[in-house]
Amino acid sequence: MKLKVINIDGKKISDIEISDKIFSISPNKSVIKSIVDWQINHFKPRKAKTKQRGEIKGSTAKIYAQKGTGGARHSSRKAPIFVGGGVAHGPKGAVYKVKKINKKIKKIGLMHLLHQKNKLNSLVVVEDFKNEIKKTKLFNQFLLKNNLKNSLFISDKNSKNKIIKSTQNIPDLKVIEHEGANVYDLLKYKNVIFTTSSIKLLQERLIK
Repeated sequence: MKLKVINIDGKKISDIEISDKIFSISPNKSVIKSIVDWQINHFKPRKAKTKQRGEIKGSTAKIYAQKGTGGARHSSRKAPIFVGGGVAHGPKGAVYKVKKINKKIKKIGLMHLLHQKNKLNSLVVVEDFKNEIKKTKLFNQFLLKNNLKNSLFISDKNSKNKIIKSTQNIPDLKVIEHEGANVYDLLKYKNVIFTTSSIKLLQERLIK
C-alpha cells in the first residue's frame, strides 16, 4: 500500500510503500478496550496503604482470659475489631493484581487503530526533518495548513531532536518516538503524523 509523503510546506514530494498487513485488520472494540483499560491501570501506581494487624505496634498479650469472663474470646488489641487495630481488607500499597496484556495483542491493537486512522484520512506521513525548526510559529503553520490540529506526532529520534523546541508550546499536540506508539494516544488524538523513518521502524516492529 502506498502513502503520500509531504514536506513542511504541505506539498507532496513522494510516495512510501507500507505493508498491507498493517492496514488490513478492521478495528475490534473488545481488543482495543482491553488494551486501554490495561494502560489506564498503569498510569498511576496505587499508593494507598493501610496497616494489617501484623504491622500495628503494641503488645501482643491476650487482653483477658479465654474463659470465665462472659465476653467473646479475643486475642490482642491489634485485631481489626478494635479501634486502633489493623484494617482487615484495606488497600496494601503497590501490591495489587495487574491484568497482563500479550505483546501480540498490543501490536494488533495498534494495527486496528492505524487502519481506522488511514480510513478516516487522519494519517499523515511527513519527510524526515533534516534542519532544526526553532520557531513555534513555523511548525504551527504546518499544522494549520494541513488541518492537523489535535495530533499525535510519532517521530524518529533524529527528527524529534530537530522539532522538539518548536512543538513544546503548541496545545493538543504530543510528540513521541516510534517506540512509544500506543493505543491510548492514538485514540486520544484525532490525527496521527509519522515521519518516513518512524513509520518504517514501526512497520518493522508490527510485522516482525
